[in-house]
Amino acid sequence: MTPVLEVENLTKHFQMHHLGQRLHAFAGISFTLHAGEFLLLRGPNGVGKSTLLRTLYRSYLPRAGHIWYHTTEGRIDLARAADVDIALLRRREIGFVTQFLIARPRVAAEDIVAEPLRRAGIPATEAVEEARRWLAEFGVKRDLWRAYPTTFSGGEQQKVNLARALILPQRLLLLDEPTASLDAGARAALIRRLADLKAAGVAMIGVFHHPGDVAGLIDREIELTANEVPEDVAV
Repeated sequence: MTPVLEVENLTKHFQMHHLGQRLHAFAGISFTLHAGEFLLLRGPNGVGKSTLLRTLYRSYLPRAGHIWYHTTEGRIDLARAADVDIALLRRREIGFVTQFLIARPRVAAEDIVAEPLRRAGIPATEAVEEARRWLAEFGVKRDLWRAYPTTFSGGEQQKVNLARALILPQRLLLLDEPTASLDAGARAALIRRLADLKAAGVAMIGVFHHPGDVAGLIDREIELTANEVPEDVAV
């Protein structure tokens, strides 16, 4: 079976020009990921787990290595792809879920969540109804659906962020601490949604502060360390 993702000897460091030194993130990371697999990234703070996710998403450029992604139209190296191709893949196939929501001023929560569906060609009325369903699933009060998330608490903003990020299934989903600041009900809703996506064949890579939240979904783990090449371990 052709994998969704093949990572080969991926390396990343940051050049700290004002300090005249390099900040090491990770080196020599290699793994494959197939449809429906859930890969957990483990390791202490500061070893590069979130940096690895952002490099795979191409928010950061790697210093070396390849990120072979098998799109619906063929294989592409995300490490070297043009920005226009990355933007298209983010819209159609690759999702990124973070604990932080950058909400636009004066845009209602339901409209923010519905936006990925509207971009995919779903009629506005239908998209908003689906957005409301997911806002309710994650525990956002009905009174807040038409309010601006810029006025919400951090936990409520995170629920809006999750609803938006997960409303439209992608082929590859990157999860960066999505359960931080969530209450028990929202965490349960998130795990249900991830389980459904996994069953539908979505490939996922995640960083979780409490890995026990997703213990039943994990297929393999990669342990990142400060000084060693990480080990890919089946669960």
